[in-house]
Amino acid sequence: MAQTHDNLIGGAWVSGPKTVENRNPSDMEDLIGLYAQASASQLDEALAAARSAQAEWATYGLERKQSALMAIGTELMARAQELGALLSREEGKPLAEGRGEVYRAGQFFTYYAHEVLRQLGENADSVRPQIEVDVRREPVGTVAVISPWNFPTATASWKIAPALAYGNAVIWKPANLTPASAVALTEIIARQDIPAGLFNLVMGAGRDVGQRLVESPMVEAISFTGSVPVGRQIAAAAVQNLTRVQMEMGSKNALAVMEDADLDLAVAAALGGAFGGSGQKCTASSRLVVHAAIHDAFVEKLVAGARAMKVGHALEPDTQMGPVVSQEQLAANLRYVELGKSEGAELACGGTRLSLSHDGHYMSPGVFLNTTNKMRINREEMFAPLAAVIRVDDYDEALRVVNDTPFGLTSGIITRSLARATDFRRRARTGVVTVNLPTAGTDYHVPFGGRGQSSFGPREQGIHAREFYTTVKTAYIAAGDPA
Repeated sequence: MAQTHDNLIGGAWVSGPKTVENRNPSDMEDLIGLYAQASASQLDEALAAARSAQAEWATYGLERKQSALMAIGTELMARAQELGALLSREEGKPLAEGRGEVYRAGQFFTYYAHEVLRQLGENADSVRPQIEVDVRREPVGTVAVISPWNFPTATASWKIAPALAYGNAVIWKPANLTPASAVALTEIIARQDIPAGLFNLVMGAGRDVGQRLVESPMVEAISFTGSVPVGRQIAAAAVQNLTRVQMEMGSKNALAVMEDADLDLAVAAALGGAFGGSGQKCTASSRLVVHAAIHDAFVEKLVAGARAMKVGHALEPDTQMGPVVSQEQLAANLRYVELGKSEGAELACGGTRLSLSHDGHYMSPGVFLNTTNKMRINREEMFAPLAAVIRVDDYDEALRVVNDTPFGLTSGIITRSLARATDFRRRARTGVVTVNLPTAGTDYHVPFGGRGQSSFGPREQGIHAREFYTTVKTAYIAAGDPA
């Protein structure tokens, strides 16, 4: 019998009215467990508990709060091998990536543990005599965290850690495709010295639990990572209560490869950026904008590299690319392959479903050639191990193509020219720019976010997170004795 895992509501583990199966996308015969789905009434209980617990959390001393966050981060890092294997087992990314994600999640918590002690205010003299001004930040209250399946531990952690560090309560609704990682993180958080109900896990479908959560007047802020259509629905619901929102959504990132590029570096950056995590990254390099002078040489090495990638079970040590997360995702990916061919793109390699020894959602990494930036495969986020090469004649055309997108999360350039790299950094209309690096890969202590349809609201990560998780209070104090 598969083990059933419950939700955490008001400090207690609670079963739901129904459960969903969680199966390994590398091996569909592997049933990881059954996971409770929260009811509407249970969500309401969690919201009520969060409000009460947040008031209690505000009375905790700074070092007491810091210790709780530090303990969460330390345990995550210490258990990165174990929890990384669980993450890879349910999401499909290779074990090294799963282990790295859990370790990075721990670093988020330890970073924000230190931020607890750095919550400094400001003071000033009033323009009026004998009046002092004190400006400080206070928690917004209860934060709804809605996280995706592609980075089930890291993305959730970079939301949960600052929310707690800045004094808020959290209601977390993770993606239903990766509930095991959510329960594992929740178990660690629940063991800490925090008020019962400060942190709540409510698993369930977005149309049920998620919709009710974002519509609740008891939520002061919503942090969401997911698709543009769902983001728009959340924004529309949030505005009814004037709830603040922070959203990271779609992308269509481009890597520009110039004629002076180190070819091996360019190919390595393209392969890692396009196919890491089976292309299921918001920072993936799905558009490869290549200068005509090196186009053919680049393509030859890129296709050879894609063909050589070892696709296999996420937990096998030699796997370079695991399965995609679900049958639905695989079907969508294959539809994009057919769409690309119908648009006139040449499928140079890959893009096919693979039958391996395990029954999983496997496909080979695909490379499209002879594409234009007007094709749908270059306009829409595929979230697939598919990359499209766009040939350009010069740097100016490359920059135009990079910027010709409704999204604006990351972009990169491979070049030996400092002047060109500097110009690209300044003129690329993305929230993140990389030079001689893949478009995927960001740090936890600096801001992350995009432009256009990629992001909405304040930036995530680093000290910039406080703009979302806190509100500013200005106090005026008469310096003299009252008359």
